[in-house]
Amino acid sequence: MRISLVAANWKMNGNRAFAERFFTDLELGDVSADVVVCPPFPYLSQAAQAAEKKGSFKVGGQNLSHEPDGAFTGEVSARMLLDCDARYVIVGHSERRGLYGETSELVAKKFVAAQAANLIPILCVGETLQERDQGRTLEVVASQLQAVKAVIEEKAWECSVVAYEPVWAIGTGKTASPEEAQNVHKFIRTQMGDVGLTVRILYGGSVKSANASALFAQADIDGALVGGASLDAKEFAGVCRAAV
Repeated sequence: MRISLVAANWKMNGNRAFAERFFTDLELGDVSADVVVCPPFPYLSQAAQAAEKKGSFKVGGQNLSHEPDGAFTGEVSARMLLDCDARYVIVGHSERRGLYGETSELVAKKFVAAQAANLIPILCVGETLQERDQGRTLEVVASQLQAVKAVIEEKAWECSVVAYEPVWAIGTGKTASPEEAQNVHKFIRTQMGDVGLTVRILYGGSVKSANASALFAQADIDGALVGGASLDAKEFAGVCRAAV
């Protein structure tokens, strides 16, 4: 049985005072899912201290460099994330792909770099509205997965998480129906071979406590990558409690 996972992606939001309030307000005592909080880089250590104190969640990075070190101004390596007690890292988020031109091949390198450092990559895949309207959802998702499959052994999927995030549903208030999301999640699982049965696949796209239960009731949806709703500790906890 796969244990659900819910991850918070604060994106470029918050400050030190916000982080302090968030972790003070975050109560996860009755949550059975694994929980990960991915704050901006400057607040990783603050998050790690709160995680150690509360013992109810892990910490993740929002991105990393595929390079281990060197003259790469502004980049953050996997080792640096580990030094901040991160356990997970998001790779290939649609905003990184769309705004910063990260190709699927680069995302695959980041996936490998994360695993080489014993971080668990949360690999994001998903289609734009135009691609969806063209009926290319599965084609696009398969292509994004294939870039990773080309550089790893199948068993490497076991130490990863995949997040399906339809780009048209991120921050828009729109959400794929539970049935639409389930179809894509089931497809993703088949793309990873037999090991796909054990990989946790999350849904990301305007997830909130009001729609989380319907999404999590689907057979192949194992949790969520939460954006806007993760900026409210009580709302985020509500999403976490919906995961079983």
